[in-house]
Amino acid sequence: MFKKFQEHINNNLSFLKEGKLLVAVSGGLDSVLLTHLCHDLKLNISLAHCNFNLRGNESDADEEFVLQLAEDLELEVFIENFDTDYFSRINSISTQMAARELRYNWFSELAEQLHFDYILTAHHANDNLETFLINLSRGTGLDGLTGIPEINGNIIRPFLNFSREELENYAKENKIEWREDSSNASTKYLRNKLRHEVIPILKELNPQILQNYKLTQSHLQDSKNIIKDRIEEVLEKVVTKISENEIHFSIGKIINLSNPKAYLFEILKEYQFTEWQDVEDLLEAQTGKQVFSNTYRLLKNRDVLILTEIHKKLAEIEEVSFSENDTQVEIPLGTLTITETQNFKEHNNLTIYVDKDLLKYPLTVRKWEKGDYFYPFGMESKKKLSKFFKDEKLSMLEKENVWLLCSNNDVVWILNHRADNRFKITEKTKNILKISLKNET
Repeated sequence: MFKKFQEHINNNLSFLKEGKLLVAVSGGLDSVLLTHLCHDLKLNISLAHCNFNLRGNESDADEEFVLQLAEDLELEVFIENFDTDYFSRINSISTQMAARELRYNWFSELAEQLHFDYILTAHHANDNLETFLINLSRGTGLDGLTGIPEINGNIIRPFLNFSREELENYAKENKIEWREDSSNASTKYLRNKLRHEVIPILKELNPQILQNYKLTQSHLQDSKNIIKDRIEEVLEKVVTKISENEIHFSIGKIINLSNPKAYLFEILKEYQFTEWQDVEDLLEAQTGKQVFSNTYRLLKNRDVLILTEIHKKLAEIEEVSFSENDTQVEIPLGTLTITETQNFKEHNNLTIYVDKDLLKYPLTVRKWEKGDYFYPFGMESKKKLSKFFKDEKLSMLEKENVWLLCSNNDVVWILNHRADNRFKITEKTKNILKISLKNET
């Protein structure tokens, strides 16, 4: 097996030979053997072990084993202890999901802080088949059926071409010791039930099940690549606008596709939406209807769907106040710069000039509210902001992101849009204030 592993590294993962590698080690057969083989190949590796504190003395014994392994092989090792049960409770997720999230978050932190190029995990062919069956049993798309990727960003899984039997035979032949996790014997977890009860039956029916699944996985991946090419073609047609903060999708062009729901899934799946029926319903919904994922929002606005990232910072801040002495103020939209000047120019969306003596401090920056009005610059009559937005043809999303600079709650400036006429420079003005906005990038 050593020769086969060496050939796989040389032919398919040769970049590992030049990298600084972090090997995730539990103490079990798979990760211990991965450590030994990488060490024998003289790859530049360090070890990382998570103690999830789920099995009492057994968890501590695993930690001691990994420490001894690192000492025997003269390798650097990192150990982290987690209160997994607590993390599971406060986040309302399963213990297994909590352990996975804690593990990969810590690995990413180590890689970033200590400049590891790649993180190696010891998932093998049996793990891949189990993942396929788990996803199949729960209902999944093509992504779930293609299993565990060998390369996923900086996460590398060099054992995916090897079966558990191959690993165990090699370890026994070479008298490599490892730790057995007693929880792996329990069938209360779906993965273990598949491992101990379902897959053995499948192997009886077809001893080549692992090899055949690998072939099936290759065919599915080919199909996935074809779909990816098609989605790129569709995106060129249905995307009508891309800016720093928004992507607009034409509803009419999506509806005219052969299967709008399927296309919506492929177009939007990377944005972590889960309520796909709600997403499809947006196509026929009224303007203003929206669907959320944890990090993105999809908004129906007239004849387009608008995708935006959810910026929690903007949502948390309701108002910013500042005094007459402040010359720079950080606000959700960016930075306000306030300076006195002797000259003034025409207003634009990012800079206005006002009569300082007409202002009442502290000034405030806040979100607009229903009922707000102002006197548009150059006009003597007032206008409701809602009417102004309609005239300007602002979308629902653009209206939500409107902020006002106010003096005693009177609008001085609709930021990024228009100044108020009540604070304009006149012949009587003695002190001119220049207020500029540098939008957040």
